[in-house]
Amino acid sequence: MNKKIKTEAVDSLFDAILCLKTRSECYSFFEDLCTVNELLSLSQRFEVAAMLGSHKTYLEIAEKTGASTATISRVNRSLNYGNDGYEMVFSRLKDTDGKKE
Repeated sequence: MNKKIKTEAVDSLFDAILCLKTRSECYSFFEDLCTVNELLSLSQRFEVAAMLGSHKTYLEIAEKTGASTATISRVNRSLNYGNDGYEMVFSRLKDTDGKKE
């Protein structure tokens, strides 16, 4: 964990996110919290990570997502040298596939 981001304010934000229960609640909260561009950037990085995990090429990813090679490279670095956050989430999403309402 990066000690630079471990603050009381970040803890409070994560607590708020953890209390959300539905996709609709997420939309409401994140639309208030983020600009449209911030939210689209976050979702783009998540999509890039998923495509990298599926062994797509940078070119395929750039064409589908519109992400720059710099963004793709940054996400790839996180996948390879980060805190395994993406992998944890992808694993949990895979475990819940088919169990959604």
